[in-house]
Formats: sequence, structure tokens, C-alpha cells
Amino acid sequence: MLHTRVHSAIGSKQARAAAVPKVVASTPAVKCVVQKHSKAVSVSCASVAPASSSSSSSRAPAAVCKAATLEAPVATGARVDIRNIAIIAHVDHGKTTLVDSLLKQSKVFRDNQAQQERIMDSNDLERERGITILAKNTAVRYKGTKINIIDTPGHADFGGEVERVLNMCDGVLLLVDSVEGPMPQTRFVLRKALALQKKVIVVVNKVDRDAARCDWVIDQTFELFMDLGATDEQCDFPVVYASGFKGIAGDSLDTMAEDLEPLFKCVINNVDAPLEAAAEPLQMMCANIDFDTHKGRIAIGRVVNGTIKQGQTVAICSSLEPGVTRLAKIAELFVYDNFSRIPAEEVKAGDICAFSGIPDIKIGETVAQREKPVALPTIKVEDPTVSMTFKVNTSPFAGKEGKFVTSRNLKDRLDRELERNLAMKVEPGETSDQFIVSGRGTLHLGILIENMRREGYEFEIGPPKVIMKEVDGKNYEPYEEAIVDVPEVYTGAVVELFAQRKGEMTDLVPSIQGANRLKFRIATRGLLGLKNAMLTATRGNGVMNTIFLEYAPMAGEILMRDAGSLIAHETGAVTSFAIESAQERGQLFVRPGDSVYDGQCVGQHAKAGDLRVNVCKTKQLTNMRAANKEIKTGLDEPRTMGLDDCLEYINDDEMVEVTPKSVRIRKDPFFKGASKNTKTQR
Repeated sequence: MLHTRVHSAIGSKQARAAAVPKVVASTPAVKCVVQKHSKAVSVSCASVAPASSSSSSSRAPAAVCKAATLEAPVATGARVDIRNIAIIAHVDHGKTTLVDSLLKQSKVFRDNQAQQERIMDSNDLERERGITILAKNTAVRYKGTKINIIDTPGHADFGGEVERVLNMCDGVLLLVDSVEGPMPQTRFVLRKALALQKKVIVVVNKVDRDAARCDWVIDQTFELFMDLGATDEQCDFPVVYASGFKGIAGDSLDTMAEDLEPLFKCVINNVDAPLEAAAEPLQMMCANIDFDTHKGRIAIGRVVNGTIKQGQTVAICSSLEPGVTRLAKIAELFVYDNFSRIPAEEVKAGDICAFSGIPDIKIGETVAQREKPVALPTIKVEDPTVSMTFKVNTSPFAGKEGKFVTSRNLKDRLDRELERNLAMKVEPGETSDQFIVSGRGTLHLGILIENMRREGYEFEIGPPKVIMKEVDGKNYEPYEEAIVDVPEVYTGAVVELFAQRKGEMTDLVPSIQGANRLKFRIATRGLLGLKNAMLTATRGNGVMNTIFLEYAPMAGEILMRDAGSLIAHETGAVTSFAIESAQERGQLFVRPGDSVYDGQCVGQHAKAGDLRVNVCKTKQLTNMRAANKEIKTGLDEPRTMGLDDCLEYINDDEMVEVTPKSVRIRKDPFFKGASKNTKTQR
């Protein structure tokens, strides 16, 4: 695989393929001149034979430089002691693990200091689920240069976190798995980085995997750049091969170092130093918000122009409200250095800092000079695609387990979430105790629900619904691209499952180790509840990733779940005697001793339509010895339903009751729709 850094003058993918041989043929020798600190440096280059039209590699450069990679030009007035980078990638491609190795090799920790895995994942939910949910800042030092690092989420539902922090960096490390290659979220984050003209460094991670295919990954990544309309300069990306787990990196697979120094060098040499505009009026965009028990709200952002000082009186403004400003005072000022937040007297343009003292500051607002307040363009994120109804709990068990149960408690908590979660929207519902909460997906909203129940909130959740748009008088719904990696023996089952939900297969290619990679275009409605069905169809071997594609005309009626629910007939405690007969009707969600109430869903019916069962029935006591008294019937293990499982299971006439201790499914007593004894369709 031939990978070089060469600038081409060809704009489109088709023109590039046709014109590269001509450029190469007419260029027997090339002279590269790089400007560095106003001094010209000449580098001799060797010519390359014309690329064959049948070459398997889509990247055919015009010349190969003999010299090593040179440092990027440093702009006049740049702060050469700082680099600002963000690490972006698809979920599970090793972002947080790589940050761990960067921190350890920067001597941030003492030799005898206890260290844990995934240091940046400080949230309890992040550690439990093994994913990054919130974007976080840290900083390390390499040979006198401070490198501000922003660790970002990889799941598509948390793309809003990536969108708002890219404004703070000058370059990005795009991590790509050495086996999987570019995935749906890789496309999303790369598109955002290219649109903001960020310098992209491609890091092929996990090169120590047995099935690593780095050459193929580089080809696929280059094709992704071309498909996204990247410029010739952006397509000329540097590549570093690394293993975040082992803490090694190299410019090629044959020259792997024993540490990550090649990656540090690549960042210093290729990411532009931020401009130092200390003489300009102060401008700083609030891109993130943290909270401290003693200091209160802490705003985080990058100083774009000027200098911010501790104790300074500043103006808070927003481009969404021209002419509206308010004065505030910076109480404490901090910078990030060596995995710590260090107090500072002042911070100049180009650095990332945090400050306290302004309790009402919001993400997207600008901290400006008091005398000349000029707002920066606010942060824009993509619109949500899925909504749920949050309402006050009205079940018979309401108020028994929760601490915050009123509509006012619910509204205050949702308003606080809006202050830091830009990708979420909250609107009033049909009644005063209902709120329509919109987000990027069920996982995005599910994380909010889980956090609220752990904080002591008790409420009910309606089924997820897609957000429609009206275009030229027609209803348009969101469509997504789904990529499924599945063993070949289960390919037919996956295709059949997607076909039932109006999914269109757009590609099928062999993957590795007897697996296939299938691509589908499917309406977001069809994805609701599909995860568990696919895991069942593939015996747990299928892996699905999705990303928003477009809005298009509705796909028609989609059958979601043809099986009904088993409904509790009365309120009480579940008994073993009652379960013996009830389990013959379907799969139960409850076990002996659980408390249930009339109208609660206690299982899934084996047939279409709902069925009321009595799971609280007790055995009648008599003084007669029955002939079958010693015959014992075994009880089936009930299905464990977590919060995510319940959100995928419910239909339009059902709700999820969420409390700090329990998650239950119940029938909506106020639902007005089709008969309960018909197949439910969404």
C-alpha cells in the first residue's frame, strides 16, 4: 500500500482518476519547497511511474518525497507552545483507551499511583456501559508543548457532544479500527470536521489485532474523504499506525516504536498552532458546562481573541439575541494541564480554559469585552429525530419509591438538561403534566431517563415516536443507514427481518472470518425495537450500527410487534402457584414475590392480542389430600427487562413506569386507538 503526502490539483473523484496518469507522466522530477519560519527549505522528490487504471488502490499520488515529514508552517503570531486537538471516531474504536496511554506516557501520574482503565470515563453510566457519553477535556505536555485533548463520544446518538466541542480544537485525530475500517459514525464526525476546516490526522488503531488489514482501511478512509467532498489538501492526510492498548505507534507498520512518540510528533508537526490575538477584544465561546459543589457552574471554552483574567468584569452576549448583553464577573479561572484543572491569573487567546462565577451562563453564549461586546456565531447542531412523552406517574404504585414526583420537579430537571444538552429539545405536552422530549435516538433519551431515576425522579415514559417533517404538503420521515456485521449463516435471517420493516438492502460485501457486511436504508420507525429482534435472529452474533441519512417520503405501514402482552388481572404479590399456569400463555417478566397491579404488563403473549392473566392467585387450602400433591412443576426463568429493553418493547398503547428502584410496563389507561385484540402497528 503506497501512501504519500502530495497535493493534487484535481477537484472531483472522477477527474482525479482520469488526470493522475497525465500529471505523473509529465512530471519526471518534482521540487518541493516548504516555507518554515520565513526560510525556504528545498526537498528533492522522485518521480513515480503512471498509475495503472486497473490498480486496486484508489489513491495514486503524483510523487514520493524522499525526505521525512516536515513540520507544518507556523503562522505569524502563533502560540507555538500549544496544540488543540479532539479525538473522534466510531464507537469502540479505542478513543478513550488511546487517551489513557497518552496520559500515562506523558508522566501525568506518579509511578506508585493507582490507575484505572478508561480514566476519562468518570461517569458511572459510562463505566457500566463501556461507552463515552460526555465530551471531556484534559491536557498533556510533550517536550515543552502543551497539548489540549478533547475526548468525544463515539455513538451516533451523542453526536451533539462532538458538534459543539469541535469549535475548540484546531485539528482532530480520526481513529479507525484496523479491522472494521470506517463505520457510520466515522462518516458523521469526519463530515463535521471537514466542514469546519479542521486538520485531520488518520490514526489506524488496534494494529495488533490478528485480522488487521491496514492497507484496506487506508483505502476505505481515502474513499470516505472523497465521498464527503474533501479538498485536495484535506485528502492529503497524514497517517499514524497505533495500538492504544499497548501504547505503541509508528509512521508505518515496519517502524513501530515502543511508545506513542510518533503520534506526539505527528500532532506537533501537522496541527497548526493557535493564533495569538491578545491585543484584540476578548471573545470566548462557552462550549461545555461542568458543575462543582463548592464553585457552582463552571463554563469551559476556548479563548478566541484577547485575554481573560481572574476577577475581570465581562459582557455575556449571543448571536441569537443581537444587542442584548449582561455584565458578569469572572470569580475563578482555570486551565487544563497534566490531567488537572489548575488555577490561573489570566489566559491568552488560543488556550482552553474554565471559569466560575457566572451561574446563568449557557452553552453557545460568548464571553466578550465589556466595552466592545461582539458575539461569536453560536453553536449549531443537527435536529433530533425521535421524541418521547414524559409525564407524571399515575400508576397505583405512584409516589412509593421516588423522591421527585410532581410535574414541577420534572420540568425543572428537563430545563437543567437543556442547558448542556444542545441536541435535545423539550416542548409542552397535551396536558400540564406532560412534556415532549426530543433527541437523537432512543439511547440518547434512555441515558437521560436512567440519570433521572438514579437522582430520585419518578415518572412515566410514552413509546418512542419519529419526528416527521412536511415538505411540499407531504409527510417526510427520517431514514437511516444501518450496517450489520453478521456471520454468513445468519445473513438470510437478517435480510428477512429488515424486509419485514420496509428496509432496502443497498450493499452486501464479504467481511472477515466468514462474516458478511450488509448495508440497509431503512426508516427510523423500522429501527424501533429491531435490536432485540436481530440479536434473537442471529443468536447474539449480529452487530448493528446506524446513522441518520435523510428525510424522505413515508415508507408506509410497518408492522412492529405481532405478539400481544400478558396483563395482570389484579393487584398483589406474584405467587408460584399462579405462574405455573400463566407461563403457558407466553414469556413472563415477573418472578414470585414481585408486587404487581391491575393493568401492568407482566409478560409477552405467545399470540396476537393482549390477554389478562391472574399472577396473584393463591392455592386454596383444604383438609383433603390430593392425588397429585407430590407432583411438582418447574417454573421457567422470566425475561429480565431493563430500561432499554422496555423502551424497545412497548407499543402505542403502553407506557414505561420509571422509579429509582423499579422499571415496569403498563397499559396506558388514556390511550385512544385500535382494539387491544388486533396486531399493533406503528
